[in-house]
Amino acid sequence: MATTTPGLQSQLMTLNLGPQHPSTHGVLRVVVTLDGEEVVEAQPDIGYLHRNFEKIVEAWALPGVIPFSDRNDYLAAIANEVCVCDAIETLGQVELPDRARWLRVLFAELQRIISHELWYGAFGMDLGAFTPFLYGFRDRESGYLLMEKATGARMLYGFNRVGGLRNDVTDAWLKELEAYLDFLDKEAWPEYMKLLIDNEIFVLRTKGTGVLTQEQAIAWGASGPVLRSTGLSWDLRKKRPYLVYDQLDFAVPTGTHGDNYDRAMVRMLEIKESIKIIRQVMKRLPDGPVLGKARASVRLPTADYYARQESPRGEVGVYLVGNGRPNAYRLKWRAPTFSHLQLVPLLCRGVKVADMIANLGSLDVVMGEVDR
Repeated sequence: MATTTPGLQSQLMTLNLGPQHPSTHGVLRVVVTLDGEEVVEAQPDIGYLHRNFEKIVEAWALPGVIPFSDRNDYLAAIANEVCVCDAIETLGQVELPDRARWLRVLFAELQRIISHELWYGAFGMDLGAFTPFLYGFRDRESGYLLMEKATGARMLYGFNRVGGLRNDVTDAWLKELEAYLDFLDKEAWPEYMKLLIDNEIFVLRTKGTGVLTQEQAIAWGASGPVLRSTGLSWDLRKKRPYLVYDQLDFAVPTGTHGDNYDRAMVRMLEIKESIKIIRQVMKRLPDGPVLGKARASVRLPTADYYARQESPRGEVGVYLVGNGRPNAYRLKWRAPTFSHLQLVPLLCRGVKVADMIANLGSLDVVMGEVDR
């Protein structure tokens, strides 16, 4: 029941936040029950973007799954592709050339930077800061131009192949990438911090709000920056190394309090670490082909395998079941932000509406992988 004052009566009000509200990311509807400005209950309502991905791909030859997987987390398409390829290559015993391993890491980290730039701009906009949005999207655009030059597409690449990559990168492209990293490292990242993260208003809006304990994060299946903001240094690139991550030197940023500010800082520091990783890959990139021996089709044995990658939003996983045919008997997709969305009621009960918007933005939800 709503609180009452002598002589006055009040009642709870239920509102729809979305699915077409500027403060939401994608087609997400949150049914919010309010007592004045205080959130009594917040229940996510998903399904507006559902595409039946898992069932559709059961009828497709395995290589066709790769470009369709881009549409799940469309802001981290490379991570989706690498995860699908890893599952197929492991079950199908497909050899991956060494140069392709290193380049997959390079593109995954470049994708992480671009994704965090978009989050930075959108999160600033959520909190009423317009200028950081312009800076974040300016540099995101430069990153997309690099991706387009290398892969032929801006967001949905279809760049990975079973057994490697569609094409190699040129020396000229690598030089452009080096210039982009230099700009981010020396100019853009300090600007991001000055404009938003170190801003007194931002600090007041994010520190101590949206607090998630480490126990809660583990219990609800959180991963990525959301989990690491609670102080747990869990990163698949370190704990379950894949590709060539075990040969690279990088840190895993963590938070302390699990609040909105820590989730923001983890992502900001990850940009710096991704720059460091890409520089190492460029120095050690081996010669050779980027695609192994061509195979008309891949038939999976009667077996199963779970492949997982550290995407910008957390652990994206593919559980693949084969039965001797050139298509999957079953493909189950593990989407990190599907788990994170379940945290909304936990984080938002008892907070003000303005803080609820900050909580949603700090989770960095992509509805494409939630409504798969």
